[in-house]
Amino acid sequence: MPKENDAVYKAAELITDKEVDCDLLEKATRNILIAIGEDPEREGLKRTPERVSRMYDELLSGYRADPFKLVNQALFEVGYDEMVIVRDIEFYSMCEHHMLPFIGRAHVAYIPQGKVIGLSKIPRIVDMFSRRLQVQERLTRQVAEFLDELLHPSGVAVVMEAMHMCSMIRGVRKHDARMTTSAMLGSFRTNMASRMEFLDNISRGSEALHF
Repeated sequence: MPKENDAVYKAAELITDKEVDCDLLEKATRNILIAIGEDPEREGLKRTPERVSRMYDELLSGYRADPFKLVNQALFEVGYDEMVIVRDIEFYSMCEHHMLPFIGRAHVAYIPQGKVIGLSKIPRIVDMFSRRLQVQERLTRQVAEFLDELLHPSGVAVVMEAMHMCSMIRGVRKHDARMTTSAMLGSFRTNMASRMEFLDNISRGSEALHF
């Protein structure tokens, strides 16, 4: 993987550039089926290991995302220094503790200092970090720190809210529980007016999360 900008690659916290070992995933899935008492040769399960392998390759593709290809030179010199907000970004991730999904939405803001990023790139950045085994706290921080390193704005703010299957269908089994996390960098941390403008904006017209 090229290192055109080591700081940006470091901020992306890439784990590997290797391809998923689909054969190993298929064998592991087959062993799980046997371990729970199922017959992996029965009609409905014959291709399940293959399907599960492809699924994990897709759901965990963020480990192999190249941040420079993702951004694709969509950084622009613009004389604009007011807040930019992209809200209600749907995301899907996998809890690293139980490997069950958590699903939610992200709200991202930054205050430019001469450089802005293409609108579609912020959801792609959220996807790059969410399509990994994650905890929501780290996911929120990673999105904020990556944008901060990429744009060098005066501030970055990220709020994420999600529903976690690991607490909905097992354990405590609280279907309506939601988790909210935030990361405030630069002026969003030091300037209460900027922080409140962002939080007020994302609260307007917001609806409760639902599966």
